[in-house]
Amino acid sequence: MAQTSASYSFTIRVRLERAAGTFAKVAAAIGDVGGDLGAVDIARTTREHLWRDVTVAATDRAQAQSIVDAIAAVDGAEVEQVSDRTFLMHLGGKLAIQSKVPLKTRDDLSMAYTPGVGRVCQAIADEPERAWALTIKRNTVAVVSDGSAVLGMGDIGPEAAMPVMEGKALLFKRFAGVDSWPICLDTQDVDEIVATVKAIAPGFGGINLEDISAPRCFEIERRLREELDIPVFHDDQHGTAVVVLAALIGTTRLLERELGDLRVAILGAGAAGTAVARILVAAGVRDIVGVDRAGTIHAGRGDVDHEPLSWWAEATNPRGVTGALDEALDGADVFIGLSGANLVQPEQLTRMAPDASVFAMANPVPEILPELVPDNVRIIATGRSDYPNQINNVLCFPGMFRGALDVYAREIDEGMKVAAAHAIAEVIPQEQLNEDYIIPSVFNEEVATAVAAAVAQAAREGGVARKMPEGTTPLRIPGEVGASVAGVR
Repeated sequence: MAQTSASYSFTIRVRLERAAGTFAKVAAAIGDVGGDLGAVDIARTTREHLWRDVTVAATDRAQAQSIVDAIAAVDGAEVEQVSDRTFLMHLGGKLAIQSKVPLKTRDDLSMAYTPGVGRVCQAIADEPERAWALTIKRNTVAVVSDGSAVLGMGDIGPEAAMPVMEGKALLFKRFAGVDSWPICLDTQDVDEIVATVKAIAPGFGGINLEDISAPRCFEIERRLREELDIPVFHDDQHGTAVVVLAALIGTTRLLERELGDLRVAILGAGAAGTAVARILVAAGVRDIVGVDRAGTIHAGRGDVDHEPLSWWAEATNPRGVTGALDEALDGADVFIGLSGANLVQPEQLTRMAPDASVFAMANPVPEILPELVPDNVRIIATGRSDYPNQINNVLCFPGMFRGALDVYAREIDEGMKVAAAHAIAEVIPQEQLNEDYIIPSVFNEEVATAVAAAVAQAAREGGVARKMPEGTTPLRIPGEVGASVAGVR
């Protein structure tokens, strides 16, 4: 039976007759149709009636309606109002701008705005790099989407994509203190998207591309990385890749194996699958076999003359495996699914090596449900929160951008991504690793801090950091004062 979820939770106001057992009948009715009864609050009372606000979680909209109908059918109960808690959370949007400085006096106004602000503007005009220290650029990311590949819904357009991008901004702030803003563009033209992002880039310290369909996402990211001097990160590709690598590192630590010794089969060679394969190669995995709709990807296939398939043919499948998924799974230690629901059968996984690992990443329904995997599979991970070992991008992108912003990075390179993956994995002490705990929870407060530190260090080592460690580059205050203040950055 499907799991109930807070994303389908409702508060139902019920008027009850004051008779013994009436609410017990309501609770039983909710349970009979599979609802999960949560909070129960008294809204108001009279001598004849009692109003209760009943919070119930369902599996989907159809079951939610069944719950309402079941309550309405109870003698002595009347449903007066149904409030969708998820929609209530989104009323008016989920973001707001908040001032960081006081604005209570004439002096405050003179410094925050005219005439004092002119001195700061001139300082930046004289030394453009000072925008990093004197504007929101130092801590602000643009979350950019065209609404063409939103979650499991596909091309739903920029307005419909806004709630997802707002949610992304919430996660940036909650987990890493990064300010971000959703930018949903009413175009799917590659040239227009690139030109628009370039035009708004001066106000941001980084660009997070989100929910842009393949293959356009590859071209957009490539061009923006080449033409901008701030980090550009397509989270659907690289955030997924980082967290998959982190889970794989956790697996090798638990099983006492080396990345370079693993045989990995990847189902799905789109944006996420390609990014995962690239980061695994960068991390030292030598034997990867990719599988797409046409079968295994190998140099002898006639359609591998274009990106990203040309990269797959050159950089992966060293044994020249041909055929379909079954052949890729023969003797594989790890299966990584970045494709679609229910595409893998239990008997296919029996072809894998003993103590195999399965990362079934399709959402909301994975390639194979965890309860269906055969006995030779020791570790399973999914993208869902209702199973152990959730591979969730929120483990990566807040700390990734925190670290990049902290050193005013020019880009996010492969070394920074690999460093982030190791940092995520190493949050779990060796003695706590087990089959259901190879990767930390998204609410583990240590993750973003560890990732940020590792990413910042990797940026310095890779030569993409503008800013060196604290205390090494005092910042001069312009104008007649002429002082040097190390604390202003």
